[in-house]
Amino acid sequence: MSPRGQRHSGHRRRELLAGISGVVFALLTGQTRARTVKGALPWSPGAAVPPVEARPGPWLFFTAEEASAVEALVDRLIPPDEKTPGGKDAGCVVFIDRQLAGAFGRASGLYMQPPFAAGTPEQGEQSPLTPATRYRLSLAALDRFSRGRFAGKHFAEIAPSQQDTLIAGLESGEVQLDTVDGRAFFEILLQNTKEGFFADPVYGGNRDMAGWKMIGFPGARYDYRDWIGRHNERYPLPPVGILGRPAWNEAGE
Repeated sequence: MSPRGQRHSGHRRRELLAGISGVVFALLTGQTRARTVKGALPWSPGAAVPPVEARPGPWLFFTAEEASAVEALVDRLIPPDEKTPGGKDAGCVVFIDRQLAGAFGRASGLYMQPPFAAGTPEQGEQSPLTPATRYRLSLAALDRFSRGRFAGKHFAEIAPSQQDTLIAGLESGEVQLDTVDGRAFFEILLQNTKEGFFADPVYGGNRDMAGWKMIGFPGARYDYRDWIGRHNERYPLPPVGILGRPAWNEAGE
């Protein structure tokens, strides 16, 4: 290194050390521009932009016939019992409908250009179909298969045991739908059903926080550190969502 370079390097190091020492001195002596907050918090309630609440109502994506089929499907994937509602009553179809009507259904943010080839499981989805298109084509193909196999009956009309057999065939690949990959449809349906059952209720599923209550999940509570280390104990307080919970004020919490 040239003498000039040595002087330059040393000069820069001295500047850096001087700057660090100045910051340390300011911190130690209190000579900083920290703001003192008195009387009120330095932000306004509701200033953030929360998710838009998905409410039950007219379908945004599904037709009535498609919605009936999906309601039957999610109720076989998550059947109701005496303690917990099934996928239908937990709002999973509302969740899926709202997702398909939005950015998820359009595959926004995903690379959707060719070439398209069958990939490995580690590579993820390799299809030109958006989720919305996959649902639309798959539900139509499922309806044709059901009517052809079960004397003209739609999927929602066949017996639960027959529905289970058909769904198991989709999962294993034994049931082949025309024009679409039945197993790929099963996989996305199962994933979206689980998401609808356990997502925050603001997105339309997990109605009355049924999924969270089932597993004892506290939800979006501000602080539950006292319970993190208490394993194999059910959390005693009801869960809280992004928008709170019913009877929030009545509980006095």
